[in-house]
Amino acid sequence: MQDRAKATRDAILAGAASVFEEYGYGRASLSQVADRAKVTKGALYFHFPSKEDLARAVITEQHSFVSAQNEELLKQGFPPLESMILMCRRFAANLLTEPMVRAGSRLTLEASSFDEDVRQPYEDWIALMGRLAREAQQRGELRGDLDPDSLARFVVSSLTGVHIVSAVLTERADLSRRVDEMWAMVLPGVLSDDARDTSGELIRKTTGG
Repeated sequence: MQDRAKATRDAILAGAASVFEEYGYGRASLSQVADRAKVTKGALYFHFPSKEDLARAVITEQHSFVSAQNEELLKQGFPPLESMILMCRRFAANLLTEPMVRAGSRLTLEASSFDEDVRQPYEDWIALMGRLAREAQQRGELRGDLDPDSLARFVVSSLTGVHIVSAVLTERADLSRRVDEMWAMVLPGVLSDDARDTSGELIRKTTGG
């Protein structure tokens, strides 16, 4: 893609993120996006023929960004359970600072509005958390009778609920603290007997609690 075309596409995506975050999928219009991105409707339709195409592109952009952040964290070599906690904290931080992440997250919650499913971000998150949970279990950090995939689904579902409630009640002002609380509640129930004695240290180390 030529530099100018890419710059236009990036501007449209940024404008779309702003509009979708503010209005949601149902109330957002392509005219609003064009105005916010400072492009013509013709330029917008050239890159994104429909509102659904644009919304799906925002979701893809958000998912790519978060996935890259997770991969970067994995390269730092933290233990698997610690990585799970840090990924949740980083996602919360990105919700506070990245409009694309906020917009993409909101759009995935409006899945019924789309002709095609938008489950991929959740499926990838659950798969990654499940992999890390299995590794943590093999290291003796998690209970041997725990199902790693069940824990993964629970963590992703809990994180989703925490950020939705925080957005409604405090406009995410308390989001980081609520994610820390989530893990402080989860860890005592999932750690192995050997690791449970160090749960306080793990909570302090990963959540700053």
